[in-house]
Amino acid sequence: MITYVVVLVIIALVFDFTNGMNDAANSIATVVATRVLSPRLAVLWAAFFNFLAAFFFETHVASTIGKGLLDPHVVNPDLVAATLLAAISWTAFCTHKGLPISVSHALIGAMAGAALVKGGVAALTWSRLSTVALYIVLSPLIGLVCAAILMVITMWICRKRSPRQVDGTFRVLQLSSAAVYSLSHGLNDAQKTMGIIMALLLSVPSLHHLATHDGTPEGSLRWWIILSCHAAIALGTYTGGWRVIRTLGHRVTRLTPFDGFAAEAGGGATIIALSLVGIPVSTTHTITGAIFGVGMTRRLGTVRWGVGVEIMTAWVLTLPCAAAMAALMYPIVAWLARLTRG
Repeated sequence: MITYVVVLVIIALVFDFTNGMNDAANSIATVVATRVLSPRLAVLWAAFFNFLAAFFFETHVASTIGKGLLDPHVVNPDLVAATLLAAISWTAFCTHKGLPISVSHALIGAMAGAALVKGGVAALTWSRLSTVALYIVLSPLIGLVCAAILMVITMWICRKRSPRQVDGTFRVLQLSSAAVYSLSHGLNDAQKTMGIIMALLLSVPSLHHLATHDGTPEGSLRWWIILSCHAAIALGTYTGGWRVIRTLGHRVTRLTPFDGFAAEAGGGATIIALSLVGIPVSTTHTITGAIFGVGMTRRLGTVRWGVGVEIMTAWVLTLPCAAAMAALMYPIVAWLARLTRG
């Protein structure tokens, strides 16, 4: 059993790595598109702030994932294995296709699919899942509105300045907004993997002490989980999902440093605010909504709505596809585990 759990922790960190690869675009698409930083420097900048988030925030999102979405009695290593394999498979497929999906919803959908097969509808905590489902819709809208408002305010403040002055100022400011967004990305998304590892360890009574400081579900997460998850997502961000970066940075709308600042600052503020109350939002949805909000503020015709339809299609498919994959994988994983244990 110990070896099985160790392997699953490694797979969870691989998932965290693929999360960073796909969501690298969220953190740096605008700063690359506006040529404030080169792609390689941009991913290094984002990776640094992904990791830095480990030291500044409570792990509320990890608690939601680890003990808030499923009946604890239904969680076991086999369920966690099916969840991770399904989420990694869907994320890797969409990253290869250049689609900025929600890795969060791939994980949550996979958890739900495996739990339904194992324990039926009673295995799901519907009140918490309904909150997550609500913010699937609300997070991109909030990001859109925040970015649009920030865009209007900054346009009014800078109305008497020349385009050259504005561009120079916001090339500097965009470094700060990219840092804020990368910090928010590390804060919310790394904690989802922490939650999975927490749920895994708490499902094995002899390993409770490895999950929290006092060995109970109410205890604070151990630092080895926090640091390893932030390191994995930072490494994934540094590796970069270049096709996804191209989709968000160049295909949605034409961005200037002025626009990039508004999109990153609006999206980052949204994610940090929701993370502080433990809501596992989609960083992908939020920054995409923010980019669309910036484009709409300029002129509706500047937004490539066809690209938006492609992205929305991937969003809609993520939950059911990840759930279906996990539902199919769970019986196979459980059967193989029984054979191995012999």
